[in-house]
Amino acid sequence: MAQFCEGDDSAFSELYDIYVQILFNYGLRLTDNQELLKDCIHDVFVKVYCKRDSQQGIRNFGSYLIISLKNKLLDEFRRSTFTSDTAVESYEYRRAADDVEKDFLRHEREELDTMHVAHLMSTLTRRQRQAITLYYLEQRKYDEICQIMQMNYHSVRNLMHRGMVKLREASI
Repeated sequence: MAQFCEGDDSAFSELYDIYVQILFNYGLRLTDNQELLKDCIHDVFVKVYCKRDSQQGIRNFGSYLIISLKNKLLDEFRRSTFTSDTAVESYEYRRAADDVEKDFLRHEREELDTMHVAHLMSTLTRRQRQAITLYYLEQRKYDEICQIMQMNYHSVRNLMHRGMVKLREASI
C-alpha cells in the first residue's frame, strides 16, 4: 500500500489483482447486474488511483474497498430509482381510477383474445399450426421453415395457404 501511495503503478496493479475478485464476489451478493457491478468496481479503483496521495491513512485497504464498492452500488441504485430518461412533459396526467379500470379491461380483452386464438389454432392440423407459428410468431422466412419442417418451398406455401383459409372459415 505504501509503495502505491508513493506512485508505484506496479503496486497498484498488484492491489487490483488481489482485490478485484473479492470485490466482484461481494458485489454479487448485492446485485445480479454484473455489468453494473463491473462498472462500479472500475469506478472504485479509478477513484483510489486518482486520490492515492490521500490514501496513506487507510489501515485496512480491503475493508476500504468493500465499503467504497457498497456505497458506489447504493449510489447507482438510488440514481436509477429516482431518475428516468423520460421528460416530465411527456407524461399524461390521468386519474388513478381510470388507469386501474382501463388496465383491468385491457387484461380481460387480452385473455379473451388469447382464448379465441387458441380455439382457432386448434382447428388446424399439427403441421399447419407449426408452419403458421414459425412464420407469424417466430417471424421465420419461408426458406427457414422449409429446413425446419423438412419440406420443399411450394409444399410450405400450400400448407400456409390451406391453414389461413381454415382460420378464416373458423373465425366466421
